[in-house]
Parts: sequence; structure tokens; C-alpha cells
Amino acid sequence: MASAKTMKKAAAALALALSAGVALAGIVQAEQKQKQLSIGTGDPSGVYFPLGGAVANVLAKALPNLHATVEVTGGSVDNIKLIATGQSDLGFTMADAAADAMLGQDKFRNNKVALRTLLVVYPNRMHVVTIEGTGIQTLADLKGKRVSTGSPGSATEIMASRAVDVIGLDKDKDMRRERLGVAESVNALIDRRIDAFFWVGGIPTAAISRLATTTGVKMKLIDHADIVEKMNEKFGKLYSRSRIKGGTYPGYRTDCDVAEVWNLIVTGSRMSDEDAYTIAKTLVEKKDDIVKVHKEAESFSLDNQVQDRSPVPFHPGALKYFKEKGVGG
Repeated sequence: MASAKTMKKAAAALALALSAGVALAGIVQAEQKQKQLSIGTGDPSGVYFPLGGAVANVLAKALPNLHATVEVTGGSVDNIKLIATGQSDLGFTMADAAADAMLGQDKFRNNKVALRTLLVVYPNRMHVVTIEGTGIQTLADLKGKRVSTGSPGSATEIMASRAVDVIGLDKDKDMRRERLGVAESVNALIDRRIDAFFWVGGIPTAAISRLATTTGVKMKLIDHADIVEKMNEKFGKLYSRSRIKGGTYPGYRTDCDVAEVWNLIVTGSRMSDEDAYTIAKTLVEKKDDIVKVHKEAESFSLDNQVQDRSPVPFHPGALKYFKEKGVGG
């Protein structure tokens, strides 16, 4: 028969084991409660990627049980496709790409995606970039030239193709087309492997700032705001006139009149109203922290949350927050 001392040791060991088991169960339960959030962004040399990182940091600080990750992608089209397959929870997209996804057209032909907007974020300006010596002064001068229309899976490619279309050019027959991201396009232009490129993004875009300061080349931006009406007539009222002001890029002092389209942060049909409410509220109310990373976040404001700027309906949870603040819809 076990001694009293042995029985006490066994009881203590059992109590310790039970205590450890309870503690371990608590850790597992805490881990299970932590929400994973994947954010689709874009080219690291663009604006989506740094903004996505800032969004992830702000959400993680405000919501301790949230683990947010940022994904490098081809951009808008890729981000929507990742949401459709459940690989991302939210993503940045241009409004025209989101409209195509909702309607099941162009790059989403026969594959409609049920999207919801969490936030209208900032306007993207279309840059048509060349350098002195190429002979390119207008969009029409792209005929016969080596031109990058943006990386596959990007909304740059969508908007560039539409711009070329409305001036009567065939992107595959009338140009020698490349499909490069913004950083690759800058390198190719510096090396004279292309004559011009399209980029649709926030300002300033880091890669274009680099081009503007590159020794031995003189950057030139091509005016094209005059095509906005034709684009809207053919593709829907998605575009508006804008201006890249002189001084936006180092040493480039000339104003450039351009087409712009709004950016959205979207999600799919699976996000709860509660999560959508919290995310929208946090991004608006912590805007100043995001502005520290990129000034385009100044547009993460309540007065931009109007349905006319998004072809995608607002998520009911986000809309609840906007209406509490007297905007939205």
C-alpha cells in the first residue's frame, strides 16, 4: 500500500499536469480565436503594396486577435480572383476591374464574382510615360512603338487597353506590346528596350520617381485627359479627368492632364457584417497612421464613401458605419 508521502507526491503531480493541461487548452483556444486576414495588394514598386502593409498594421494594432498578412500580387484582377477562390479576404482594386468582375466580362468573362466594397480609398491616375528622344508626344504616337501596357493580372492592363482602343489603335497589331510591371517598365525604358509604358497608380509612384531622377534620361508624361468622355461612353461612367501636377515627381515641373479611376478595398460575400463594420471604422478612424506610410491615404475619408464612386455595392457592415456617421449610399 502506497505511503501518505507517495500519495501526496502523486496528487501534486496530477494537479500540476491538470494545471498545465488547462493552460495549454487556453493557449490553443486563444490561437483558435485569432482571425487570419489576407490582403491582396500589388507590385512592390507601386502604391497598393505599401498601403496594404499600413492597413495590415493598423488593423492588427486595433484588433489584437487579428493576424493580417499582405500578399504581393499582379494587382486588381489577381486580387479579385484570390477573393473569389477564398485565398484572400480583402484586396485593393480599381473600380473598372471590379465592375468587370461583377458583370462577368473581359478578364472575368463567364466568371462573375460577388464583391462588396469596404472602403472607397483614393483615385488612381493613368500615367503614360516615355523619355525624350522617342518621338512620342500624344497617344496616337504610340503606333508602331514598343509599349508596355502593364503586367498580366493588373487593372493597368485593362485601362491601358481601353485607352488605346478609343483612339482607334489595336493593342496587339499597332504596337509591339510588352506586359511589364511598373518597376520592370522603368528599367526597360531606361535601357531603351521599350519606348513608353502605361501605369495606373497613386501619386507619387516610387518607380516613376526613380525614373525622374535617373541620370542620362529625361522623363516625359503624355497628356490624355481628352479621351475620358470616349472611355465613359464605351465602358461605363467609371473615369474622370484629373491632373498630375508639376513637382509631383522630382525635377518634373510640367502639369499633365490625365484620366483617373477610383480605387476600392473590396471583400467577398463571406465576410460578416460585424467584421466589415470594424474594418471600415478602423481604416477611417486610424487614417492618420496610414498617411504616415503614403499620402494617398488622405482619401480614406468619410466624404468619399458614396456609392457613385464604386460600381460594387457597399458591404452592409461598412454601410452601417457610414450611415451612423451620416454618409454613404
